[in-house]
Amino acid sequence: MPTDPFIENTAALRGLGGRRVWSLMISLFGDLAQDKGAVIDGPVLSAIMAGLRVKPEAARVALHRLRNDGWIRSEKSGRISQHSLSAKGRAECAQANPLIYAAPDTGDGYWQLVLLPENGASPEDMARQGFTEVMPRVFVAPLSAQPPADALQVQGQKVPDWFRKQSAPLDLHEGYADLLHTLETLSGALPEAEELTPIEVAVLRCLIVHNWRRLVLKHPALPAALVDPDGPSHRCQIAVHDLLTRFPRPRLREIAQFRDAA
Repeated sequence: MPTDPFIENTAALRGLGGRRVWSLMISLFGDLAQDKGAVIDGPVLSAIMAGLRVKPEAARVALHRLRNDGWIRSEKSGRISQHSLSAKGRAECAQANPLIYAAPDTGDGYWQLVLLPENGASPEDMARQGFTEVMPRVFVAPLSAQPPADALQVQGQKVPDWFRKQSAPLDLHEGYADLLHTLETLSGALPEAEELTPIEVAVLRCLIVHNWRRLVLKHPALPAALVDPDGPSHRCQIAVHDLLTRFPRPRLREIAQFRDAA
């Protein structure tokens, strides 16, 4: 089970918000068991959820909801329940992976700026197509995104700093700044990876992925050339990538073996 120092070190990360247990469980399955055929045994899931400070009854309710929503499949193997992502769950996790696990990039990359006519597509519709609104009727996106047929499209070139800052997800600035501060503090407090148990690493990665996911999936990815290198969202991405690299994903078999031996 997670030790007291580990629980203390991860308290701030647990307290950032986004404590819906079903959403936390999606982050856990998406990070640990996304491969087809990967299953998490009931006792292993219980041990990890305990490390996340989730009560057993809350975990059961979350599993029930995710099964009803078609995200999770549960089967019996002897007396042990085994849980896995459904085809739907794997597909939706795979769709989110490029945003969650992408390496930080502020390269020159190709991008586009589009101007919509009055009464054109809504910002919500444009966001679904991968466009970020930088001012009314003006959107930016990677060059691969397909703009509406009635849009004026201009290929982007050199980007001034003021435009990078204006393109950032300003409504999420505080959330990114809070997570950045928490991750930077946590990074200095954590021991080396080999000093943590497989359960602790699974818990740590779940908390990092979950808090990052609930921010980064709320807006389209900006073209690399438009990313503000000094902005909290980019610096947060660096911190997330560094920690996930420093604490590699444990294999489910390793977690089960540690749990059985404990």
